[in-house]
Order: sequence, then C-alpha cells, then structure tokens
Amino acid sequence: MTVRDDLHPTPTAEPPVTADPRVGVVVASKDRRDVLLRTLPRHLALPERPRVVLVDDASGDGTADAVAGELPDVEVLRLSRSRGGAARNVGTAAIGTDYVAFCDDDSWFDPGALRAAADLFDRHPRLAVINARILVGEEERLDAICEEMARSPLPRAPGQPGHPLLSFVACAVVVRREAFLGSGGFHERFGVGGEEELVGWELAARGWQMSYVPEIVAHHHPPRAGAPRPQRREIGIRNTLWTTWLRRPVRAAAARTARDLRRFPADLVTVRGLARAVAGIPFVLRERRTSPAHVEHQRRLLEDQQLSSRSRRYL
Repeated sequence: MTVRDDLHPTPTAEPPVTADPRVGVVVASKDRRDVLLRTLPRHLALPERPRVVLVDDASGDGTADAVAGELPDVEVLRLSRSRGGAARNVGTAAIGTDYVAFCDDDSWFDPGALRAAADLFDRHPRLAVINARILVGEEERLDAICEEMARSPLPRAPGQPGHPLLSFVACAVVVRREAFLGSGGFHERFGVGGEEELVGWELAARGWQMSYVPEIVAHHHPPRAGAPRPQRREIGIRNTLWTTWLRRPVRAAAARTARDLRRFPADLVTVRGLARAVAGIPFVLRERRTSPAHVEHQRRLLEDQQLSSRSRRYL
C-alpha cells in the first residue's frame, strides 16, 4: 500500500532536539495535582521544546503552587472560578504560538508528533484541527473513537490529509490557533463533557478542515474505572441536546432528539440530564443559529453511517 509522503510525520531515527516555536501545549486541569506532576515533565522533555501552559481551573488541592514550585518551566495561569473546557480558551489566547496542542492532565504526545503536526498545518492552510491516534493505558490499546474516525464517510477536500472530521477529541488534538479562537473556542456553559462538537461545527461552518491523522500519536492514561460519575453523564446528555438545538434545523434537531431519547438509559441520571437541558432553553433560543447547508450535509452523512452500523449489528 502506498502512503502519501505528507502522512509520514515521524522519522525512524530519534527526532532532533531542536526547539520548534510554531507549536505549544495547553493543559487545563482541576484538582489533579499529583497526576500533573507526573505528566507535565513529558511535555517539557519533547524534542520540540514546546512552551507549556497549565490553566489551573480553580483547583482546591494546591495544584498551581505545586506546579509552579516543582516545574518552573511550566507557565501557570490561575483561574479564580472554574470554566471547564473553556479554560483551554484562556491558555490558547495566552500562549501565542501558531499551533496549540490540547492535552488533558493524563495525556501527552509522542516525541516528534508536534513538529509533524506543525509541518502539516504549514502545508495545508485550511486545516484547523489534527486529531492524533490515541493509545490508551499501559497496554497502549487503540481508543475505539479512533476506529470510528478512521471510518469517516465525510468527503475529503482536495489535498486534505488524513480522514475528514466534523468534531474531535480534546485530550489529543492540535489546533490552528487563529481558527480556534476565531470560532469562539469552547462555550463556557458546556463545562466538560461533549464540549468539542459545537466547536467542530463552528469551524466547519467557517470553511476550516479537520482531520484524523493516525501517523501522529498521543497517549492517554485515564484513571482506572472507579466510582461512577453520574454528573459527567448528566452534563453529556445536556450538552448533546443543547448542541443539536443550537445549530441544527428544526426537523433534523427533532429527529436527532427522538433518537437520543430512545438510546439514553432510562434512569435518574438521564432525567437529571434532561432537566439540565430544559433549564437551558432560554439560552438555546437566544443563541440558536442554524449551520450552513454543507455542515448539515456532513452531519447527515455521519448519522447515516451510525444508523447503518447499528442496523448491521442485528443482522
């Protein structure tokens, strides 16, 4: 199989230790001090020598002081109130590099991956987002979302690298700073949980491209499954419904909502998530703006694929 040259970002030899001023790393975190003290040094040790900005999202565990004391090369921005996913907006505005890698407190990129992403951005001026291949845990298993992204049915623009996307995974992505900030970034009302989709739709509406490029690799070591986090699921349900009604035509939004209501578990968490969504109706009506037709077309392609995949499971 022939692989295009611009999709071979990582050389076989050890990457040169040469600073690359084009790309920086933004990590937004809340109350994860010990994890950060283990993972932030991984960003500092990359051969690209990126500028690393930690946005402390109003932590109560001494995160900011601990990082500032033990890792002076990390720039720490302290928020007085929690902003969830929108804390990344603060870091992106402050960092000043052309391209910005978003990492969670438990994720990081391979050596050479940031330079490779910057090279792709330089060669493709309409490319706004590069989602990396995500290897999960010590066993480095491929994240299932990557398999889904690799099957994307979206049409590839002329010369576009990788697999076209309409959204992304914020723990392992590199963005074009100009495009991200121009789209408005992450919405403050969304917190954490499915906040990426609205950003992706906004970027697509402005004509930007997004791609899954599996040759660029990131690692994600989330905590082992522990106690359930019902509040996170509540927020995810709310954000899914909000995103749908903020940007989709009424008939499409109603159809998507009906499908979602059938697939949500019939439990108290779902009820609370729906209550959160209903409470935001005034906000949704105030900010509702239907996406351009080409974005809705892409959404329908993705939905058709998802529905077809679910149908085949029962054949």
